[in-house]
Amino acid sequence: MRYRRQSFLTFIASACFLGACHFAGAKLDPVSLKCEYGIEPMGVDTQRPRLSWALEGQGRGLQQSAYQVLVASCLEMLEPGKADLWDSGRVAERGSSQIEYRGKPLSSGQTVFWKVRAWDQAEEVSGWSDASRWTTGLLSGDEWQAQWIGHPERVPNTLLRREFELKPGLERAFAFVTGLGQYELFVNGRKSGDDVLSPGWTDYEETILYDTRDVTELLQEGENAIGISLGNGMYHVERVPGRFSKFVGSFGKQKAVLQLRFEYSDGSVDWLLSDPSWQAKAGPITFSNIYSGEDYDARLFEPGWSQPRFSGEGWLAAVPMEGGYNQLKGFTGSSETIEVIETRDPLETRTLSGEGAVLYDFGQNASYFPRLRISGPAGSKVRLIPGEVLYPDGRITRASMGGMHRGSAWWEYTKATDEVEEWRPQFYYQGYRYLQTQAFPAVGAEALPVIEELKSEVVHSIAAVTGEFETSDPLLNRIRDLVRWAQRSNMVSVLTDCPHREKLGWLEQYHLNGPAIRYEFDMARMYTKGMADMADAQTEEGLVPNIAPEYVKFKNTFRAAAEWGAAYILVAWQQYQFLGDKRLIETHWDKMERYFAYLQSKVDEDGILSEGLGDWYDIGPANVSRSELTLPPRTATAFYFYDAKALSQMAEVLGDRKSARDYARKAEKIREDYNAAFFDETRQCYDPESQCANALPWVLGIAPEGSREGIRKALLEDLEKRDYAMTAGDVGFRYLLLALSELGEQEAVYRIISRDSAPGYAYVLDQGATALTESWFASPTSSNNHFMLGQVTEWYYRYLLGIDNAEGSVGFDRIRIAPNPVGDLEWCKGSYQSRHGKIAVAWTRADDAFRLEVEVPVNATAEVVLPTRELSSVSADVELRLLRMEGDFPVYSIGSGRYVFSCAY
Repeated sequence: MRYRRQSFLTFIASACFLGACHFAGAKLDPVSLKCEYGIEPMGVDTQRPRLSWALEGQGRGLQQSAYQVLVASCLEMLEPGKADLWDSGRVAERGSSQIEYRGKPLSSGQTVFWKVRAWDQAEEVSGWSDASRWTTGLLSGDEWQAQWIGHPERVPNTLLRREFELKPGLERAFAFVTGLGQYELFVNGRKSGDDVLSPGWTDYEETILYDTRDVTELLQEGENAIGISLGNGMYHVERVPGRFSKFVGSFGKQKAVLQLRFEYSDGSVDWLLSDPSWQAKAGPITFSNIYSGEDYDARLFEPGWSQPRFSGEGWLAAVPMEGGYNQLKGFTGSSETIEVIETRDPLETRTLSGEGAVLYDFGQNASYFPRLRISGPAGSKVRLIPGEVLYPDGRITRASMGGMHRGSAWWEYTKATDEVEEWRPQFYYQGYRYLQTQAFPAVGAEALPVIEELKSEVVHSIAAVTGEFETSDPLLNRIRDLVRWAQRSNMVSVLTDCPHREKLGWLEQYHLNGPAIRYEFDMARMYTKGMADMADAQTEEGLVPNIAPEYVKFKNTFRAAAEWGAAYILVAWQQYQFLGDKRLIETHWDKMERYFAYLQSKVDEDGILSEGLGDWYDIGPANVSRSELTLPPRTATAFYFYDAKALSQMAEVLGDRKSARDYARKAEKIREDYNAAFFDETRQCYDPESQCANALPWVLGIAPEGSREGIRKALLEDLEKRDYAMTAGDVGFRYLLLALSELGEQEAVYRIISRDSAPGYAYVLDQGATALTESWFASPTSSNNHFMLGQVTEWYYRYLLGIDNAEGSVGFDRIRIAPNPVGDLEWCKGSYQSRHGKIAVAWTRADDAFRLEVEVPVNATAEVVLPTRELSSVSADVELRLLRMEGDFPVYSIGSGRYVFSCAY
């Protein structure tokens, strides 16, 4: 074991990051206007979108007492008395999020403008916010008049094009468009938007996502052309010899649908629709597979194909394709787009002896597109093989990425000319740290191409960052980076388990890692889409399978595990807790009840549910990749209980008291059955050899009254005999951290996290990992980019910083600030961007003194728990109001604003 002590001097530069305290005197200022969690979104496909804003203002104790929203069809109308769509009037409410639009009916493709003002607690009104806007999508499936079109044959890359004339006076043009599996839209030779891998992955028989794009600036008076390029994505997955594929499945041939609306200054409207008048041809992508790679033959690329006056040969008439319209969903059904976040240069390049191959090390395991600049003769080609880890001889191994006996994956580019060429793939991303390149001559030639430059572009969801965190301990900071890279790499249109061999939405991560990732990123839209994916995947008998979208049906409990399916209930509950948003509860209530009824049908005569996977990937004597120490009956039944408990709480939110009572009774019966089967009355704990077996029922509220000391003792004794090594796996690790924290054993958590031998985070780092691994032992045959064991960041924010909802509060209306200085940490600082604004905390301790700086956003209050038993030592830059004592620690109540506390420690 090791413990580190850093100099207190390292904190000096950051100790005052909250700045000086402000005092009353400034009005409220509405900021961060959003519609359906988006900033000026396009394609909002509901008549009643929800609006939200945050408030800023200097001073303390600022709260909204009322608001007024104006919505108008143009900026000039956005004034009181003139707003032609909606004037809410003065509404005496504190709420500033999920405010439903209640104005006149909207039309498809309509851009509306809105602004808001607020009254504070003294009834002083703010100025109006800056104007914001949203644009509607197609509000009814009946408004889709275009035809789905495609190529007559199945090809790896379908190109579709159409030329058309525009008359003078165009004011704006919107494209309602999608393509399956993935698509890119081009107008007059330029790509529309910065997004990649659109649309988001779904069960395409149930839901297809479309985009609303403003293409006005890409058009010109007179001659124009539009083009669509299609790839397979998850829509069509096949297996070919030598190349890896997780599964085989197809929804059909590639196809696209587009409606382009032109609005002119004279008030007229024209449309361009996808139909058989379009042309189709196989494009230069000769192989497209979301698991196997992408091959591109630049000799097949036809310059100008998406520009007017193109005269290419071999183009065919596009053919109508089967496809519905009612399953098309716009902005409100999708998550944030995937885009290039940053570009990385290789840290090292080296030639591999005897193979003619070159290895590029980008220093970070992440989800990437490669970007290539290459010289050499026409017809020569280069292959880029991605890898996470290396063999001892420096070559990449595909063992952690589904390769070895199941084939490899790569990008391959074939040159068109003898000139320098540049290329980036369109439809295949991969998680990797290394690229191993191999050059090949043109057929019948010897000269090889030369890579002039090779970069890697990090690609993932553009969900906004919500968290900041740093401590005096470099190890804890490195652990956060380790987890955060794994989170980022798996944020696409679903939360994947890994960005290489599976790319599937395994559901246990959605709820077990829900708080951890929500503290770091804005997950509102990602989780809304995820719940829709789960609903689409639900079977007729009510089962929510382990993955959603369910592209492949696994067998037995790899399809039906209660610990995984619980996400369908718990994600809705977590969305409500973090955001005060009950829409998921309302939308999915009936199907959540169906899922619970399914679980009831699988219970045995003793009330025990065994349909589960247990504490997956725990660390037992055999150290096999499954649960050993905590078997499915314990974990599946625990989540069966938690589902009933959460449904009871959600029924209360909906005002359904009868259902709340019914589910509360069911939860209590499950609790009794669970304890009858698993609780050891003599030891006053569960299995003393399993950390998960004790932690899980304690945190969920299953454990009997009076068992606190027995469970605490069992957990600590097991940890001590293992030198504070965890045995908990995928399901149990979060609850181990939470149980120890709730039992007042924060030091034990710190020792688990800080230990430098396996199993643990420090060991993973010592093995050279740059993203969190699937295995606590950083196995080179397991995924090296998995965030399933990343729940430690929840502990960072919730317990080290101490940012949480106060008891009984949701959406951080009432905040709990309860920092826990542990080990030899000298300082910790960070923030969480809540729906009300930034909640910031910075604490430091030195010479038995503790200093705490807190920032509470406007329209929220906070309870501050100081870690001192010496009440007389407490001082602050405000007159304190003692709310209560929690054991020996004082709890103070404060309003919004910035505060500084100090006390003995």
